[in-house]
Amino acid sequence: MKRTIKIDGMSCNHCVMSVEKKLSKLNLNKVKVDIGSVEVEFDESKVNEKKIIEAIEEAGYQVVI
Repeated sequence: MKRTIKIDGMSCNHCVMSVEKKLSKLNLNKVKVDIGSVEVEFDESKVNEKKIIEAIEEAGYQVVI
């Protein structure tokens, strides 16, 4: 599955690295983090979107739904 998730509160490359670090702990096929959003590809049998959102929020940012 492929998703683009909007993220509020990111303003610099440090923010990007923080989100990348949290998402790297999940079993994702592809991750591309930009300021304000992340594109992910993942296998739903290994990880779900809720876990991805939780990881972003644990990094200190708000997911925009």
